[in-house]
Amino acid sequence: MKKVVHFGAGNIGRGFIGALFSQSGYHVTFVDIADEIISRLNEEKAYKVKTAEDQPTFTEIKNVSGLNNMKQEEEVVQAIQEATYITTAIGPNILPHIAPLIAKGLQARLNTSNAKVYVIACENQISATDILKGHILKALDNDTMKKMEGTVSFFNSAVDRIVPIQDNKNSLDVLVEPYFEWVVETTDDIPVVEGMTKVADLAPFIERKLFTVNTGHAVTAYFGYLDGKETIDQTLNDPAVYEKVKATIEETGAYLIKRYELDEAEHQKYIKKILGRFQNQHLNDDVTRVGRSPIRKLGAEDRLVKPLVEAKKLGLSYQNLASAIAACLLFDIQEDPESVKLQEMIQEHGVPYVLKEISHLAETDEAVKTIVDKYESFKAEYRK
Repeated sequence: MKKVVHFGAGNIGRGFIGALFSQSGYHVTFVDIADEIISRLNEEKAYKVKTAEDQPTFTEIKNVSGLNNMKQEEEVVQAIQEATYITTAIGPNILPHIAPLIAKGLQARLNTSNAKVYVIACENQISATDILKGHILKALDNDTMKKMEGTVSFFNSAVDRIVPIQDNKNSLDVLVEPYFEWVVETTDDIPVVEGMTKVADLAPFIERKLFTVNTGHAVTAYFGYLDGKETIDQTLNDPAVYEKVKATIEETGAYLIKRYELDEAEHQKYIKKILGRFQNQHLNDDVTRVGRSPIRKLGAEDRLVKPLVEAKKLGLSYQNLASAIAACLLFDIQEDPESVKLQEMIQEHGVPYVLKEISHLAETDEAVKTIVDKYESFKAEYRK
């Protein structure tokens, strides 16, 4: 049986990428530090994926096991030596931490075999696999890097499936939305994985997804938080918030249409489909889950700031994106370390400093003035 080593045994790993590999006839070894999940995978060797819809489907996911990378490093190295694919769904910030272990596994593999292996980081991050590759190469010597040529392939990808936080502490089963998309950038003849789409140029797909789905999801969360809403579907079923979110991703859409020469009518259909997905009440997705990690989401290359910068360069409107960034700056959740840190930075240094440090926006940038004005307006309106 073909094998895959997948880093990340959380709901997304089990409910999306890991599930697709299992359905394609692979044995999936999940690697994570969550002892309880790893133990259950090894005991039960299966779980179910349920779709969030009126008439849900249940898919049994078999041929799975787990390893704890903190306690079973040698076993992980051995698993990498036998794998056809090495994938991740663990969060972009964790990639530097798992890279040395992947490097160790690849080095051991290359010393004994020249069988091809494919590495794909399935993260909400542009060029995530390139980032992972960079960290892996730092841990390898020149001889090993030479051996990798023609044997180890790294492919960037774009992933899209909403998997909400869920109370499954006593179960491996996962609730997911019916829709998913997994696009991988390669023209190589690689082993088939059900649900994977290959493309020669990923950029239009990943930016369309990141600046529509991820931007829209985050904006819904931040305006929902300001408005006292609890869930994403509840937020987006408020007509006033719906129009704010729609206007924001229409601004990102204007950039995408101009940058990649997308068909405007088709992109409008895509926007409508995405907003409909967010309104799925079966997901019951919490506003605070979707809004967490605001510092990462305010990054210069991420879902809020990059489309604003690109729209501004092209002379397009960015007023709604500025409002979304202002709403993000007011996201104040004590359970989220990034949210706490962001609020501390704002209190100590002010919004222009934060936008310079996190978003790489010059304090003299006209967009910063716009964001600050909207921030002060929202602060007065929502923090009475």
